[in-house]
Amino acid sequence: MSDTQTLIETRPPSVATLFLERVAATPDAEAYRYPVPAASAQGPDDWKSLSWGQAAERVFAIAAGLIDLGVQPEERIALASNTRVEWILADLGVMCAGAATTTVYPSTNAEESAYILSDSDSRVLIAEDAGQLAKAREKRADLPKLAHVVVIDPAGAEPAEGDPEGWVLSLADLEARGTEYLAKHPEAVRDRVKAITADQLATLIYTSGTTGKPKGVRLPHDNWSYMAKAIAATGLATKDDVQYLWLPLAHVFGKVLTSGQIEVGHVTAVDGRVDKIIENLPVVQPTYMAAVPRIFEKVYNGVAAKARAAGGAKYKIFLWAAEVAREYAKVSQDNFRRTGTATAPFGLSTKHKVADALVYSKLRDAFGGRLRAAVSGSAALAPDIGYFFSGAGIHILEGYGLTESSAASFVNPGEAYRTGTVGKPLPGTEVRIADDGEILLRGPGIMEGYHRLPEKTAEVLESDGWFHTGDIGELSADGYLRITDRKKDLIKTSGGKYISPAEVEGQFKAVCPFVSNILVHGADRNFCTALIALDEAAILGWAKDHGLDGKSYAEVVAHPEAEALIASYVKRLNESLQRWQTIKKFKLLPRDLDIEHGELTPSLKLKRPVVEREYKHLIDEMYAGTREA
Repeated sequence: MSDTQTLIETRPPSVATLFLERVAATPDAEAYRYPVPAASAQGPDDWKSLSWGQAAERVFAIAAGLIDLGVQPEERIALASNTRVEWILADLGVMCAGAATTTVYPSTNAEESAYILSDSDSRVLIAEDAGQLAKAREKRADLPKLAHVVVIDPAGAEPAEGDPEGWVLSLADLEARGTEYLAKHPEAVRDRVKAITADQLATLIYTSGTTGKPKGVRLPHDNWSYMAKAIAATGLATKDDVQYLWLPLAHVFGKVLTSGQIEVGHVTAVDGRVDKIIENLPVVQPTYMAAVPRIFEKVYNGVAAKARAAGGAKYKIFLWAAEVAREYAKVSQDNFRRTGTATAPFGLSTKHKVADALVYSKLRDAFGGRLRAAVSGSAALAPDIGYFFSGAGIHILEGYGLTESSAASFVNPGEAYRTGTVGKPLPGTEVRIADDGEILLRGPGIMEGYHRLPEKTAEVLESDGWFHTGDIGELSADGYLRITDRKKDLIKTSGGKYISPAEVEGQFKAVCPFVSNILVHGADRNFCTALIALDEAAILGWAKDHGLDGKSYAEVVAHPEAEALIASYVKRLNESLQRWQTIKKFKLLPRDLDIEHGELTPSLKLKRPVVEREYKHLIDEMYAGTREA
């Protein structure tokens, strides 16, 4: 048995066990950094740290506080909060109490939050603030099993008239209760951790489905223990790394990163405020981070817009440098594949060195100057954007997984990464491609099933453990996986041609620096159309230089000049497509797509049915007068 196999096969039953092992091994080492907002809104945040030992004190207090409230093993504790250090401490506290965390996105409305709390039978809700408390209070009559709400930020979250006795308490109150309980029962938490079995429920994550009610994905403790060991076995993270964690922890992608960190023992800087990412990166100076493609697209568009605003010469330099980066990345990755060394011809290397001094070095500085690698997941990254960053020295390792597979099933292997693929399976994970191209997975990361939905579970999980992902893909001879589309998202034109919308959309994002979101439509039609939302900052910057200064986003996108601008990029896109893939007509949307309107998931994935339903009138306009209209 190899060292990697041994690492996987001898894993403990839970991450709670791994956490205790980590604390015992490195109690004084730094575990977490977190921001304390400055007194002045304009001032920079102060960052504080917790050692593993200090984190354990709080985790034990939370766990003991929950035990004191009567929480039993496997009972659900809901957690509705943005990404912050208290989220991680609370989740660890829940697991160390032997209970299970039900994750709730803080953006979820009161009705859907109540559905999740009810369907999961959550006994306690750990809420971020008064706003999250208000949602639970509004639906309290529908939640007879919700015995307590623990509020992280207690400002304005006092008990109200009509609340049951002790229904609302602060996180500080819970920790104080736990500390008192531990004084009387010092081994209570360790006893709970020792009693955890591998098949015991650890996490219940509700998928944000595009139709119908969300499904609860049951992930036992063994899933996370496996993920922690498998991530460590890849060697992508070391104990000396500093991770910047901003992803939603209610999403499986963010959650899995906390498991890997505990096994490896590196530092994680935690701040879920998306509007603070650009400000935080030079302060945190991460060596690695994970993100969704939209973040890299926004950075790329922002750099392009800045170069354009600086004038014609600088914009031409940027465009030249971008092409050099892509060519350099493709050549060096190809050479690494063939020879094991990432080399490029002398002439290209010389151009790359010049472009590095003019453009790439500034881009790396914006990421903090120390970024060794970035992991991208949750959706497909446009290859041309991936090649641009690769050539600029920001190595984006694409990965792949689902909520049902505990997030990480594939990841690109370090130096041997290949842009446009999601890499190789994690140690211990099996993959095969079905006759229709669907990706099937099997291994210790696969869910137990959907909560209280045996029929839905049976639809995707075979008796021998193979899980149907619903994604279409191709495996290379040496095991690299390329995702081509969602099975349900492939569209067939009335002419019988199959089209991958995601592939066309990704190409457009690489061509057009103004795009924020695009949806290609063409199922059962005789040509393809597109709904396009623009990046507000980029298009308003362009508007300022074209006599449209002072106009709103909606006014700018409605202007003929803006339509002509985007039409030029659609024309460029079409030149690289097969005839049946080309976009014959498009409409610019009056606003960008967002989570609040239900058009994007919290991990920024497009909800196609929602967008197509909302903008049906625009789609119908594009097909008016054609045979199928």
